[in-house]
Amino acid sequence: MMEPITTDICIIGAGPVGLFAVFEAGLLKMRCHLIDALPQVGGQLSEIYPQKPIYDIPGYPTVNAQQLVDNLMEQIAPFHPTFSLGERVEQLHQLDDDSFIVITNDNTEVHCKAVVIAGGLGCFEPRKPAIDRLEEFEGKGVAYMVKNPETYRDKNVVLSGGGDSALDWTIFLADVASRVTLVHRGDTFRGAPDSAEKVFELANQGRIDLVLQSHITEIRGNGHLQEVLITGRNNEQSIIATEHLIPLYGLTPKLGPIAEWGLNLDSSAIEVDTFDYATNVPGIYAIGDINTYPGKLKLILCGFHEAALMAQSAFKYVYPQQKLSFKYTTVYGVTAF
Repeated sequence: MMEPITTDICIIGAGPVGLFAVFEAGLLKMRCHLIDALPQVGGQLSEIYPQKPIYDIPGYPTVNAQQLVDNLMEQIAPFHPTFSLGERVEQLHQLDDDSFIVITNDNTEVHCKAVVIAGGLGCFEPRKPAIDRLEEFEGKGVAYMVKNPETYRDKNVVLSGGGDSALDWTIFLADVASRVTLVHRGDTFRGAPDSAEKVFELANQGRIDLVLQSHITEIRGNGHLQEVLITGRNNEQSIIATEHLIPLYGLTPKLGPIAEWGLNLDSSAIEVDTFDYATNVPGIYAIGDINTYPGKLKLILCGFHEAALMAQSAFKYVYPQQKLSFKYTTVYGVTAF
């Protein structure tokens, strides 16, 4: 077995919040090692919707998801974080001196003084609707996320769902695909009202087809998806010819081994103290979508705030004998170790 990697903080999850935590820790001269089950940094932003525009990052009227990840990597570069990508955390052991050993499925060992869980939704998989022959056409016209929008250039695309992802991708693909149809069981949407308004406007302009109070009950094709059968509220049926179906019903979170670490959980989320986003286990913090507390908002910018407060507390845990003297970055700039 290789020698353990030694660091101040082991961050589980290399999504945007985990990456920004490196920056906040770096300002306090703490070293970070990040572990992520995905083969690249960026979490859901890079894996699920790299070209999706994001509108609520301060200072950016709009920035696409992958550009945000790239900017974060540039921002933390002076602090020289290290990474174990494509590896899943399997074990956590607390030593007699209250430090931790984190072990991955590839037997990578990380010896750290604090652990930060920034795993987004944890290990996740898409929720699949009950549609006949759905899995038969996976990779043959059926996809549960949009990795490359150009795949749908000048194609007929059907999306289904009523949340933010369904709305956002309907809006985006309206300028890419030959024809976009959005199918939703209800007549109102769960997603952002502004996005829903844009979708209704696109439908009124004839730029997309909006099929409400309906659901897809069957898909058909010969080696590749060719059409979907839609059933309405009164059991009326219609057929739409399409080359692509994208069901967007969210993700099912799975904490995996983290659920066995003695942390206080609420459903599949980790309970934290909003003073510093610490868990009930000293030295372990949880930030981003994986945590929960009264008033929780699952927004990237909220995760950034959580990372900042976490780092201040983690410094005191990692270096209890040192005095924390934090200044604004405008005072002394960003310096490498």
